[in-house]
Amino acid sequence: MREDNQLLVITHLTQLLDLITGIGGFIVPLILWITQKDKVAGMDMHGKMILNFQISLFIYSIISIPLIILFGLGILILIVIGLIAFIFPILNAIKVSNGELPYYPLSIQFLK
Repeated sequence: MREDNQLLVITHLTQLLDLITGIGGFIVPLILWITQKDKVAGMDMHGKMILNFQISLFIYSIISIPLIILFGLGILILIVIGLIAFIFPILNAIKVSNGELPYYPLSIQFLK
């Protein structure tokens, strides 16, 4: 296995593709994780963290839709989800480039 912090940083930042494509922030990290998890040190852990985070955000977004209709609170939840989805990939990319472990709040552990 090789060390490749740049690829790990890029993997975290590819989540921002959601802002452009809508689904690319899930697909690109998934492809990078599947193809590189046995080649790059740490990719398996980072890939699982990213995918857990993306799946969790998707679930929270789906849950917020009925809350828009029922209480109007869903709009606030969607705004918070959007901010979290924008801020944490950037923060974690910086952490990874500094050799620190990333942290994604509210992530449900689907992949372990």
